[in-house]
Amino acid sequence: MSGDTFAVGIHLTETAFEFVVRVPSEIDSSWSDPDAFQSLVEREVWERLDRRRVLETVDRTAEVGTTVSLGTITLRPDGTVVDESLRVPQPDREE
Repeated sequence: MSGDTFAVGIHLTETAFEFVVRVPSEIDSSWSDPDAFQSLVEREVWERLDRRRVLETVDRTAEVGTTVSLGTITLRPDGTVVDESLRVPQPDREE
């Protein structure tokens, strides 16, 4: 089994940073609890990226109402990370 790939990002609102998980339209039926897998995705992302650096960069460079991509992470329902292409947003690039 190869896993499911989730795109992740940070959405900036007037008052908060929101961690966003984009779920593929075709997803393994073993993902039975949406809250649990979204929490798993978020935990695995922050284990690989420096949360403080990411949020500081988003705060300095993104406009309210935009979502900054952090890349993708591929997981199996058992929590195994199969692949990832995560990165801290670059302040000099348009997202």
